[in-house]
Amino acid sequence: MKIVIVDRGNKIPASKYGGTERVIWGLGYELSLLGHQVIFIVPEGSTCGFADIIVYNHGLDLEKLMPKDTDFIHFNFVPDFISDIPNLITMHGNPEKSQILPINTVFVSENHAKRHGAEAFVHNGLLWEEYEKIDLNKDRSYFHFLGKASWKVKNVAGAAEIVVKAKQKMKILGGNRWNLSMLKRNPYYLLHPNLEFLGMVDDKTKMNVMQESKGLIFPILWDEPFGLAIIESLYAGCPAFGTKRGSLPELINEEVGFLSDSIDELSKALNEKKFDPEICHLHSKENFNSKKMTEKYFHYYNEILNGRDINSQIPKNT
Repeated sequence: MKIVIVDRGNKIPASKYGGTERVIWGLGYELSLLGHQVIFIVPEGSTCGFADIIVYNHGLDLEKLMPKDTDFIHFNFVPDFISDIPNLITMHGNPEKSQILPINTVFVSENHAKRHGAEAFVHNGLLWEEYEKIDLNKDRSYFHFLGKASWKVKNVAGAAEIVVKAKQKMKILGGNRWNLSMLKRNPYYLLHPNLEFLGMVDDKTKMNVMQESKGLIFPILWDEPFGLAIIESLYAGCPAFGTKRGSLPELINEEVGFLSDSIDELSKALNEKKFDPEICHLHSKENFNSKKMTEKYFHYYNEILNGRDINSQIPKNT
């Protein structure tokens, strides 16, 4: 089949931050291995050795960019037109309240789907073969936070509080110390000497930091649709310590992490809970890889090509 994957976010491949871009990269790669012709419509500056690139431009008519004889379109946002070509949409984030979505919308966790009255979901998977080789026997001397620290819902201030109360150290990937809004939220913990801010880092630096970490601190304040930070950390051998929000109970079991909505309980767990880095690594590698993700997406492609809707009702953020 000729399959077009459309994303208007960042260029591919991702070099630093790029959640959706990492997911569609693995999807396109696996589809190409299955013998399909893959075409990405993505922002300028993108490159790819296994698929063709069409440059996405906000000023152009997206519908007119679609190649002739396209068999299926995989949108990674809700387009502003209805295509006659069979297609589905992956909803990667939490849409606005009362937003009505197309019937063939796929969500990225079961919790994400249920919150929109839908059934179709696919857990994200990554192309682990392209990641740095992990040394699971390294000494681990600190914890880490991974995410956009400027987003209040990611709760870097809460992560700092958890770590400081436990008298542990933490490296923060994805944020800078001197962010005025963060300092206003929790100046004491964000100025604490046990915290080291590394800002936005490349893949190599990220994996080097994580494979010497005791665990990911992830006390989110919203219903996380998925959480690539979790599966990347697990892959590096790090257990995850987080709140019971959104997808987290689906991704984290008692063998690979600890969940609680109490900062005190999470702080206590840092010193009392012990986890095997190899079990964490294998949990992510086996359950959240691009091949497994692609197989489920391809199932939905075939359902739609055969004239069947993948949700029983139109999804809506209630």
